[in-house]
Order: sequence, then structure tokens, then C-alpha cells
Amino acid sequence: MPESFMYITCASESEAETLGEMLVEKRLAACVNILPGMRSLYWWNGKVERGEETVLIAKTRDDLVDALTEAVKAAHGYEVPCVVSLPITGGNPDFLAWIREETAGGATDGRSR
Repeated sequence: MPESFMYITCASESEAETLGEMLVEKRLAACVNILPGMRSLYWWNGKVERGEETVLIAKTRDDLVDALTEAVKAAHGYEVPCVVSLPITGGNPDFLAWIREETAGGATDGRSR
């Protein structure tokens, strides 16, 4: 399958909303999901940190992963933002076709999901 989920962590729900809107407007993602209320534990600058974060999941095409990653890095508040690609290996063929159609370079018909 030529589609991917992009898993991105954000410092706040408002940052996730801003990034998500930018990704959809630029047609780098067909859709984003914002999941607030994640608790994170992580190593940073030699010690364990704790924080509240928001998860942003973007649905995109594999060939847009690099452009989406660079767009997020340029607009994200973190020095080293988590932006990772998870390949979609199956699912509803109609939905996967919609992802391809609604991202940069795809045909559009005004549908939304």
C-alpha cells in the first residue's frame, strides 16, 4: 500500500491543531486526528522528563512522508519533534484511495472523512 500514518507528538492541543490544519491545507495529509491528554516520559538532556502532550496522526501517501516531515519540523515548537511514518499495510480500499486522491497531486472531488 502506498499510504502511511504519521505519528507526531505536540506540546499542546493548539499546536496540534495548527500543525494539522497546515498539513491538510497544504494537501500533505488527507486527514489528521488530534488526541489530547497523552502523558509522556522521556530522556532529554541527560535526565528523565515528564510532560503532557497531544498526539497528531496524519494520513498521507508514502511519497509525501519527507515533505510532511520537513513541514512539521519547520513549524514545530520542539527542538527535535517526534515525526515518524507507520506504513499502512491494509484496510478499507475506498478509504485508502481517498487518502491518495486528497493529498498533493491527487484528484479531488470535495469529499471529506
